[in-house]
Amino acid sequence: MALRRRALGLALGLVWGFAVMFSTLWLLFQGSSGEIISQLKYFYLGYTFGYEGAVIGFLWGFVDGFIFGVAVAWLYNYLSMKIYR
Repeated sequence: MALRRRALGLALGLVWGFAVMFSTLWLLFQGSSGEIISQLKYFYLGYTFGYEGAVIGFLWGFVDGFIFGVAVAWLYNYLSMKIYR
């Protein structure tokens, strides 16, 4: 059984994108200074701890999750084909 690369990429992209966005929003609503999560600015171009940063974080998180999901599905399919040939 093969994994669909785009489907897994989309699923993981959405999960990671929403995780970054909701984490940022949750900390904003809690009144946190966001010291730790603001470190994402070193990984995600344009990310800031704020409402606009939550949207930018979602977009970059989606891209990261999508690439990771595609890579995992490709690796799974490749190894599955080699092992269970």
